[in-house]
Amino acid sequence: MTSKFTIIRDTAAADAVPRGGVVAMGNFDGVHLGHRAVIAAALRMARLRAKPAFAVTFEPHPRKFFSPNTPQFRLTDETSKLRLLAGTGLAGAVVMTFDATRAGTTAQDFIHHDLIERLGVSAVAVGYDFHFGKGRVGSPSLLVSEAPRLGIEVDVQPHVDFDERPVSSSAIRMALAEAQIANATAMLGGPWFVTGEVIHGEKRGRGLGYPTANIRLDRDCGLRHGIYAVRVGCGKGKDHRRFDGVASFGRRPTFDNGAPLLEVFLFDFQGDLYCAMLDVAFIGFIREELKFDGAEALVRQMDDDATRARIQLAAAPDAFPQLGEIG
Repeated sequence: MTSKFTIIRDTAAADAVPRGGVVAMGNFDGVHLGHRAVIAAALRMARLRAKPAFAVTFEPHPRKFFSPNTPQFRLTDETSKLRLLAGTGLAGAVVMTFDATRAGTTAQDFIHHDLIERLGVSAVAVGYDFHFGKGRVGSPSLLVSEAPRLGIEVDVQPHVDFDERPVSSSAIRMALAEAQIANATAMLGGPWFVTGEVIHGEKRGRGLGYPTANIRLDRDCGLRHGIYAVRVGCGKGKDHRRFDGVASFGRRPTFDNGAPLLEVFLFDFQGDLYCAMLDVAFIGFIREELKFDGAEALVRQMDDDATRARIQLAAAPDAFPQLGEIG
């Protein structure tokens, strides 16, 4: 793994753009097993050439540009995606702004201007279903056909299957919507996680003996409401710590049926986490969100939830996403 993960944006000066490297291209939402196969191919080609390997990705996600009013459940926001990419061994990422200009760029112009002239790539790795350029005309077969003339190598990775179906970001979204955490983890190659700032809540949990760290997730988050076994990371570098816990994601029907909120109870933790940034990895599903007749019944259920969460977490002692530092 490189010591520094470099992020190159459209505004980067020409002398800041590495030339002659190998790129893995994709949207990389979730950085799942299919994406990792593409990245592994880029890393192999880079080692043979003694060159760095970079991801080429797009922000915002093209779906957001073309359908701005349609809810978009992203598995990873930009920062989370870059942290996952930084944990793969890549030297960095080229983040291209997806706007009207990018959407109107032809596939041929993208190849010649962005890949050859700007990045000076020596090799490209893509997945079998990656398309680019105006009207999504650009394809792996176009890259392969252009490669000899351009003097570059192109590696096209086939689909990676799980349960006899190709791994995809949409399949993982569906698994999370159905609380199939084990399936989502298998397709991602590690636990799905969210990152958020701890906010002040109603402090009901403290009165029940279960003080929680509350995080407001993206309004388009499609995770099924319910109770989960979670592993939580906080801090950076030498100050990084991990805690096991149990979390509720939902509307709190026993109390207010309000806006969805992630409420995390950390086992064996004492301290103040307000305003802290937490990485919450979902290790297992425990049960659906329920409405209880009163606090006593709720606490009994929470005791049982905590016991079940500890069992699930003990069975996966090292489960946590492999994240890199992006500065």
